[in-house]
Amino acid sequence: MALPTTDTRVTYPQGAVDSVSRVLHVETRDDGRHAVLLDTTAFHPVDSAWPDQGPDRGELRADGAAWPVTDCVVGATDGTTLYLGAESPVRKGTEGWAFVVAHLTDADAPAVGDDVVVRVDAAYRAAVSAGHTGCHLASLALNRALADRWKKDVPADALGAPNFDALAVDTTAIGEFGSVDTYRLGKSLRRKGFSVEDLDPAAIAAAVNATLATWTATGAPIGIAADGPGLTDRRRWVCELPGERAEIPCGGTHLDSLAGLAVSVQLEASDADGTPVLVMRTRAEPSGD
Repeated sequence: MALPTTDTRVTYPQGAVDSVSRVLHVETRDDGRHAVLLDTTAFHPVDSAWPDQGPDRGELRADGAAWPVTDCVVGATDGTTLYLGAESPVRKGTEGWAFVVAHLTDADAPAVGDDVVVRVDAAYRAAVSAGHTGCHLASLALNRALADRWKKDVPADALGAPNFDALAVDTTAIGEFGSVDTYRLGKSLRRKGFSVEDLDPAAIAAAVNATLATWTATGAPIGIAADGPGLTDRRRWVCELPGERAEIPCGGTHLDSLAGLAVSVQLEASDADGTPVLVMRTRAEPSGD
């Protein structure tokens, strides 16, 4: 069964939750699961290089049969071997390699050449998309709230504020209707010019939430700008705030506007292996308006 020579075409960036696809390759992995590669998919895979958003949930269907997808990961192939997730010896976009969405099934799998329907759990997708959208907004609002703590010039974010989020983030975990970001406030960040003295998480959270309330009240539209349909084609999250255009590189899924969305954060100071950290917990839920 030949392996693909081009990247999987993906439709999830535009919000698709189903697709009609052709099975290109199926192989049984060492753990007994089947890796199913399709020409096109609506399934969002987890990327081991930055696993902030996990995989979609759903199934593959054909002729009355259904194969639940128990995991979905980014894979890479040189035409002879399929590598999944962290197994890949190369970075995405490496010339001469194809980067694919691998749908993992347990007991059985469709056959090569079959036409299947990809069905994504739309409710779960929407909940995680809200969480990812809220995560971007909260990071921009946090950067703005911390802007006066920088004593040196550093790279700016999409709205022109010093990009604390990019410079300090350690981990990001996006889930249903929310996210958790952990920022390291150690010596490296201080050498870049950030002041941690008298950091008041409650006061910062209040400033962030005020900004978020102003932004979400606009119901601003959101879109994804893509250089192409392939898995590794560059994509950017675009939010058209009044008088401000936020554009952030992102390969995840999102809502199509801020209408009816309420976003708020809680901040807490903590300690990780002797290094002070700031933890931001973001909620992004329907406002009920």
